[in-house]
Amino acid sequence: MSYRNSSRRVSGPGIAALLCLALAGHAHALRSDADQPIHIEGDDAEIDQNNETIVYTGSVEVVQGTLRVKGDKMVVKVKGNQVERITTIGSPARYEQELEDDQGNVNAHADSIIYHTAEERIYLNGKATLAQKGNELRGESIRYDVVNGKVDASAGDTSGRVSMKLDPQSRPPE
Repeated sequence: MSYRNSSRRVSGPGIAALLCLALAGHAHALRSDADQPIHIEGDDAEIDQNNETIVYTGSVEVVQGTLRVKGDKMVVKVKGNQVERITTIGSPARYEQELEDDQGNVNAHADSIIYHTAEERIYLNGKATLAQKGNELRGESIRYDVVNGKVDASAGDTSGRVSMKLDPQSRPPE
């Protein structure tokens, strides 16, 4: 794990190392989720075919396998009949996904959540929190690479800092 104090960023080898140093291996989201259809719902939807976007408003939710993102507004960017990016705005927007190997769920919330579907990356922006099994990472922004289980957190331009809470009760028995 590396710490760079000058930019107040924390980088590490995986979410397991960042969120629970005692976990036996890397925690990854279910691989089968990416192969599942994407379901999107909201109270209203506006389709802009020229810009290849769909804007959902009012209690929006996207579901893909065990992945769930909820918020107040969602902008879906489509390219060539494929969902490219989903941006969810909320107060806060929320993300949840089941992890491989019975590692539980990863939960997150932020002012906005950007889900890059092809790369399977989640960007949390604005008062971001990422949590797993009682362990928590907080920053102004967090980038979570779902496939590789990598996390990058930043305090941004705020006077705050990146913080982490590790729960010793979350360690697996030896």
